[in-house]
Amino acid sequence: MQEIVKNVYIEDQFPGVTVGIIARSRGLIQIDAPPSIEDGRSWRASLMGLNSGPDRVLINLDPHPDRTLGVRAMDCTIIAHEKTAQVFRSRPTTFKAQGNETGSDWESIPGMGSVRWAPPEISFGNQMTLNWGEGPVILENHAGPSSGAVWIILPDEKIVFVGDAVLKHQPPFIASGNLTLWLESLQHLLSPSFKGYTVVSGRGGIVTSQMIKAQLELIQFINDKLDKMTGKKIAPAAIEKLVEKILIGFKAPAARQKQFAQRLRYGIQHYYSRHYHSGHHEE
Repeated sequence: MQEIVKNVYIEDQFPGVTVGIIARSRGLIQIDAPPSIEDGRSWRASLMGLNSGPDRVLINLDPHPDRTLGVRAMDCTIIAHEKTAQVFRSRPTTFKAQGNETGSDWESIPGMGSVRWAPPEISFGNQMTLNWGEGPVILENHAGPSSGAVWIILPDEKIVFVGDAVLKHQPPFIASGNLTLWLESLQHLLSPSFKGYTVVSGRGGIVTSQMIKAQLELIQFINDKLDKMTGKKIAPAAIEKLVEKILIGFKAPAARQKQFAQRLRYGIQHYYSRHYHSGHHEE
């Protein structure tokens, strides 16, 4: 567990997402959960020694299975954006692991089996503030990776958790995204509003301004390429060509490269179907 500043921690050693903790006098504010139930129990046990009050909440930065599958094991009140709550209302009660289709990290975790979802109990619209002592914790909707994506902003500590808006050393999940809104979010992150902030990615931990700029350039590249295909049925060969071009920027072991390729393949197919081939852009 890495302490960024006093009473703000992250852990990026679990498969899946980088989880976080904000310790306040009222209690612990948890950010996401490891997808593996065993890792979730280990993470929960490691929090017992932190100096905080008795209350517990968990904030989901978006509805992606990598950060929501293990939430039930954390056994606390769950907060998420209202559009993330809508996603849960459309999901079956139980998640059943099958296939390696989306390029998500949970797909490489053995023995996932069936998992009961833990939907949010508290949801909000554009913004929500938790006042648990020692400065506000601001939750803001910044769509891009998903319509329900949330940033957690600590203005006193100058820290912002941005979820999948920026990924470290891995390609983005675009299947449920909106690239136009994603670009706007990244431009906002690079604006004077966040000058001097420590930016924490939901996959990989602390990122630099250069990494944020690289993410913006990649999203712009994907958006431009897909815009040029508007109105046509995208061919598998065109998808493979685009995937190969994107993967040039990522160095990883062969198994990870295969996963990244499938993530991009799946994402491009589903994004294009929703935004272009269907004849309308999703709001």
